[in-house]
Amino acid sequence: MSRTDHDAVKADLALHLEALWRYGLVLSRNRDTAEDLVQATCVRALERSHQFLPGTRLDRWLFAIQRSIWINELRSQRVRQGAGIVDAEIALVVDGRHEIETNILASQVLREIGKLAEAQRETVLLVYAEGFSYREAAEFLGVPIGTVMSRLATVRERLGGLSDATERREETERGGDDGH
Repeated sequence: MSRTDHDAVKADLALHLEALWRYGLVLSRNRDTAEDLVQATCVRALERSHQFLPGTRLDRWLFAIQRSIWINELRSQRVRQGAGIVDAEIALVVDGRHEIETNILASQVLREIGKLAEAQRETVLLVYAEGFSYREAAEFLGVPIGTVMSRLATVRERLGGLSDATERREETERGGDDGH
């Protein structure tokens, strides 16, 4: 990679920091660890910018680096897994009744996603938050596309009950059907 290509990776790296942080948070479930993962990913990307193939997607390459770092850390420090779950409420902004209701449901969804197995959390992030296609997620995760589809179907089924519960709660609060 020429010097200008290295500069391009360096310049474009900043565009992906937020997505890297989200992915780090999904992997680690800990804000400090997510920040450390982002820093380690940036350092490794800059050190190995010559390995980036121009014309390919930088975000995919960065995610692969971050995932590799995380897996290596898990192997060396297995106690990290599951430590420091972040409460979804901290990240939510509350403004008005509709926003409160939306935030409550979002909080419940984020809390439930946090309870998922790592493979499911990672798949949800890649497909729903980062916009990977099922095929791209499958290739990235090194699993068959059917596995991605199965993971997402399981998550949708698990999360589907949240909106039903919210609707029942709202009906009760409005003094709806009380059996009379």
